[in-house]
Amino acid sequence: MVNTIEVQGIFKEFVIHHERHQSLKERLLHPGSGTSEKFRALENISFSIAAGETVGILGHNGSGKSTLLKTICGVLAPTTGEIKLRGTLAALLELGAGFQPELSGRENVYLYGAMLGLKRKEVAAIFDEIVDFSEIGKFIDTQVKFYSSGMYVRLAFAVAVNVDPDILVVDEVLAVGDERFRAKCMDRIIRFQREGRTILLVTHDADQVRRLCSRTIVLNRGELVFDGPTTEGLKVFREHLHASEDSTTNSANENIEITSVTTPSGTFDVRSGEGMHFDVAISSAKAYAGHFVMELHSRRGELISRSDAMTSPVQLKPGSNVVGIDIAALPLLDGVYDLNVGIVDEIGQNVLAWSEKAATIEVAYDGREQGIIEIAPSITQL
Repeated sequence: MVNTIEVQGIFKEFVIHHERHQSLKERLLHPGSGTSEKFRALENISFSIAAGETVGILGHNGSGKSTLLKTICGVLAPTTGEIKLRGTLAALLELGAGFQPELSGRENVYLYGAMLGLKRKEVAAIFDEIVDFSEIGKFIDTQVKFYSSGMYVRLAFAVAVNVDPDILVVDEVLAVGDERFRAKCMDRIIRFQREGRTILLVTHDADQVRRLCSRTIVLNRGELVFDGPTTEGLKVFREHLHASEDSTTNSANENIEITSVTTPSGTFDVRSGEGMHFDVAISSAKAYAGHFVMELHSRRGELISRSDAMTSPVQLKPGSNVVGIDIAALPLLDGVYDLNVGIVDEIGQNVLAWSEKAATIEVAYDGREQGIIEIAPSITQL
């Protein structure tokens, strides 16, 4: 199969200046003063993506995800290494990249098309479709600097998906905007998948990665630490990388650990429709307020259910803690299901402790329905 993206031995370094004089006078009076250091954002990154693949890139803040995408898209030049692309590429990088704020939405559409090598008449042929998809209508002739973040993303996405790219690169921007438009964007991405286009997706939404990507790349501090099936990639990301996030925003990570998940009977076997209880043992080095969250997945990686973390507050005390979980009924059909459990912070954004596949629930079902859950419809002939 032909590769559309080839990344070979990429290194990217930046120079960080300290105590650098800002004015010309200071530089003339103190020539050569100030210090600098080199920061390596990417270190020996290599991978290839075949035509038609949808690949997710995961990593905590500062792991190099955005820098990698910018080098792939040509926004940044790698310090060393080589990137090869086959086909046209459209990119949605972080909010603010790509459009010129002093130009109107209309002018930016034509400018972006020209950057992709399209002639003016080719852009004109798809212009109405771009505006219709973006839903910004009467604001198309307004300067982009006056757009809200949602308007900006709608127009950027509309342009990217309507210029008929072979490769689509998306960096977190779909987190902005209303839920209905995000669903519309997801529908277009799924359509691109069916058409055999190559998609590179960076997001913190594990559900998006699980649903859209069969393969996941995980970065940590500029290094590629995993490249393989999405189920395993999510496990690597959650179990091994959340704990290394910026300590100023996630300082509790090193101090909280899920030590065990147990049931009173000692088994997680249950009959379909019955309830169950299990206990989650958590050790904490100090008192901490957070929220409990649990997920249930099929063995194929399908998300069956995720609890609403914001309705499950926990107050951890120093030492050992136990959180009891009661499930009134499991209407699952015959099968084996994986249970994930975790603790998130008070605003539900940072994972403080996580246990992937903490337990395996085996459900026995005596009926004849097929699928994942029992609906048990009542059929009446009228």
